[in-house]
Amino acid sequence: MKGLFKNKPRTPAELVRHVHHLLLLLSSKSDIDQKREEKYLADLSRTILDIRTVLYGNGESEPIPDACSQVTQEFFKEDTFRLLVLFLLNLPLGARQDATHVIANLQRQRINSQIIASQYLEKNLDLVDMLINGYEQDGDIALTYGAVARECIRHQCVARHVLGSDHMKKFFDYIQLPNFEIASDALSTFKELLTRHKSTVSEFLSKNYDWFFEEYNTRLLESNSYFTRRLAIKLLADMLLDRSNSATMVRYVSSVSNMVILMNLLRLFVANQNKPPEVVNILVTNRNKLLNFLGDFNFEKADEQFQADKQQVISEIISLGHKDPHGTSMDNCEVQC
Repeated sequence: MKGLFKNKPRTPAELVRHVHHLLLLLSSKSDIDQKREEKYLADLSRTILDIRTVLYGNGESEPIPDACSQVTQEFFKEDTFRLLVLFLLNLPLGARQDATHVIANLQRQRINSQIIASQYLEKNLDLVDMLINGYEQDGDIALTYGAVARECIRHQCVARHVLGSDHMKKFFDYIQLPNFEIASDALSTFKELLTRHKSTVSEFLSKNYDWFFEEYNTRLLESNSYFTRRLAIKLLADMLLDRSNSATMVRYVSSVSNMVILMNLLRLFVANQNKPPEVVNILVTNRNKLLNFLGDFNFEKADEQFQADKQQVISEIISLGHKDPHGTSMDNCEVQC
């Protein structure tokens, strides 16, 4: 008889409403003993997994668009999205990962051609501030909030808010954090902010050129960390070579101080006596181009130190023409540039 009276499966909208109810109960904690709290938390974890299955499918069948629409509308109708984000760190690890996937999926869902997550976040930017500030917390908090923040930055209104706030100055601190995982995650978010929305990035770089590149040069390009310098160079190239940032690029490469910084970075790579084979291969492959460029590379205020540094780089590059990374003579090798 018990099998005849099984609970009817919840609809997608009912799943979200149930999550809303459980989150309110767990967030209040006023009249909940430990046993009941554990029960609610287990129920919440199962329901979040059910919602993830609705949004992503179960491996055997694709998600149903109408069901995804119901979930999306319900999440943003009664502030369930806010409640879930605020409760993220109280979830067990598995449920937290499921919730992060749910949040990420909601950023892409369209209702009547509108991404309602974007509209919601534009009115709830305090959530974005909380997520970015997560980099000031312990490892799990920083990494969880960082992953969610990058999903939210998909929306131009969110990226514009972060770019126009004091968060951008703090990123130079986050990227220098001693915890490698957090620093790497912060750099990923920083890159997303500076490359995804072209027009917004162009406006930001134009308005904030002086302080931003002063920080970028001294904190990242001249960092003591090889990892930071390498990724900062790559990001700098991504920014300056983008067509929408052409005015910023012209301004940056017209600066003598910027040129000296980049020359010093090149000197570090070339003068390193323990260059990895990959670095040697790149330098050898582009040897002729580099020598031609450096031969014509001068400016009016070049001092003796600059000329000495340049000559050192040229000499090191010339010497690379005689041996490959494995010690084989390269004099008769044909290099494609």
